[in-house]
Amino acid sequence: QVQLVESGGGLVQAGGSLRLSCAASGRTFASYTMGWFRQAAGKEREFVAAITWGGAYTYYADSVKGRFTISRDSAKNTVYLQMNSLKPEDTAVYYCASHRTSYSARRYFNPAEYDYWGQGTQVTVSS
Repeated sequence: QVQLVESGGGLVQAGGSLRLSCAASGRTFASYTMGWFRQAAGKEREFVAAITWGGAYTYYADSVKGRFTISRDSAKNTVYLQMNSLKPEDTAVYYCASHRTSYSARRYFNPAEYDYWGQGTQVTVSS
């Protein structure tokens, strides 16, 4: 059974940092692009960052570029999202997800291209 479990969310002041983790099991995740998305209250789920199967390529939403860093440890089947210089507008539930096609980063920004999702972790940034 495929499982993605996020952790590391919490409450932080503006300007602070958090590191999210996503532990994966039940699939050879080293073969898949992994993504982070977020959903704020009353808004649609939006792309945050993605990393290809070997970690050679990373992609970021403009709103987080230069502040967030995605990485992966394939030996641990874990994907990370380091978030620095957090802003109140970063407040959301953060989800990790696995791309539906191995060795592909097609439309990495589109949630429909991901078939497995974690349960989400809340990140709240106070001003």
